Amino acid sequence: MTTLSVPPAAAGASSATSATAAAGGDLAPATSRARRDEAARLGAGLALWASLLLVTYWWVADGGVRSVTDLASLAMSAGRWTGLAGSVLLLAQVLLMARLPILEGPFGQDRLARLHRTIGFTSFSLVMVHLATITLGYAGGRLLATPGMLWDLTWSYPGMLLAAAGTLCLVMVVVTSVRAARKRLRYESWHLLHLYAYLGVGLALPHQLWTGEQFTASPLRTAFWWTTWILAAGAVVVWRVLRPVAVNLRHALRVTSVVPEATGTWSIYVTGRRLDRLRAEPGQFFNWRFLGAPGASRAHPYSLSAAPDGQSLRITVAAAGDDSALTPAIRPGSRVLVEGPYGRLSPRARQARKVAFIGAGVGMTPLRSLLEGLAYAPGEAVYLERYHQQPLFAAEVDTIARERGASVVRLPGRRRAAGSWLPPLSAPVDDASALLAWIPDVAERDVYVCGPAAWTDLVRGTLSRVGLPESRLHVENFEW
Repeated sequence: MTTLSVPPAAAGASSATSATAAAGGDLAPATSRARRDEAARLGAGLALWASLLLVTYWWVADGGVRSVTDLASLAMSAGRWTGLAGSVLLLAQVLLMARLPILEGPFGQDRLARLHRTIGFTSFSLVMVHLATITLGYAGGRLLATPGMLWDLTWSYPGMLLAAAGTLCLVMVVVTSVRAARKRLRYESWHLLHLYAYLGVGLALPHQLWTGEQFTASPLRTAFWWTTWILAAGAVVVWRVLRPVAVNLRHALRVTSVVPEATGTWSIYVTGRRLDRLRAEPGQFFNWRFLGAPGASRAHPYSLSAAPDGQSLRITVAAAGDDSALTPAIRPGSRVLVEGPYGRLSPRARQARKVAFIGAGVGMTPLRSLLEGLAYAPGEAVYLERYHQQPLFAAEVDTIARERGASVVRLPGRRRAAGSWLPPLSAPVDDASALLAWIPDVAERDVYVCGPAAWTDLVRGTLSRVGLPESRLHVENFEW
């Protein structure tokens, strides 16, 4: 059993700390940005619901309810509405995947991932219902005639072969996104397969834009659908293709060194031109490709493990897959391609004066950069680390904590039991009581959490029980 306690905050702070403390005294800019982010989230939600209501209104105006007299007309009507709603949600999916700054910053990776999953499965379900019901409607409500009608529609109607190919792409993406299937795939393979969602949407929608009555019944509707489709496609081209190309040409990133941090863990140091123009913040991540190294064709999401200083970047990688285990093969001088920066586990999410960082394993990488780069005064930050064998960046963290007046809590050992995120303790207390013993005012802080998905879920539950508002909980996990 291990006795764990919170060490006292450092009594003094360096001159560099004084400047940071002064910066931490004014939360007005952070509060203003939080309000803008809230407005952006509200606006995005309203835009989605307004689009769904608009297409539903058009469906009703065209007799979507009044036209139902028998099974065939019911199936046809249901097929038209599910086609309309499914198309809206498919386009929303594209925008969620397009890395739009207006969505990426205000929502953050954790929330976007949940939205992406919910909207993705909903849109796919609607598309499948649309396919089944519209075919049944064209077959006159005769179930046995449906397979033949599906074949006839696929070969005879404009754009239907493309739609069939697009549907197969979407099926592949959804099947590989089911939790059981994801566990059998490497992240790199899953990520590559997931990109077929763009192809699926791009192939599935044109047949509706060309022939769908609900899409072409008036110039206004035609303009709405074509404009929405073009904007979604343009967002992908600009933010997933052109912007990364421009960023990499401008900054010309190269590896300077690869340094072991612990068993199976390495830090990669990168430099380049005018890195201050990247506008990277502590805690954010990039998608990385190291040219000439194994897996160079696949993007890897790694967080910054040191606060960016405008001249260099550092990430820290744990051997968690085939490519990451080969990190030592990356050579100094290797060119680096990046996409980003992404993520809301950063100063952008800050609302309260006091902060707490709670992480496990390699999840400490973004938290260590926040401990270094976030603005706070002495006594306002607590850094809580869970680890099995040895803490990550121990000497660096101790130095930062001493200079900046932060408190450090280290929790060694494996989890004590199922349902707990803590190791064995010296007293039989529940997780909430233990957390309050270390951070009594945790409910008054901004809390940044990073670690394995199941572990962060347990931490989230504990923080909810001690009264932390959801708006001040900022989570990033390893689940993909």
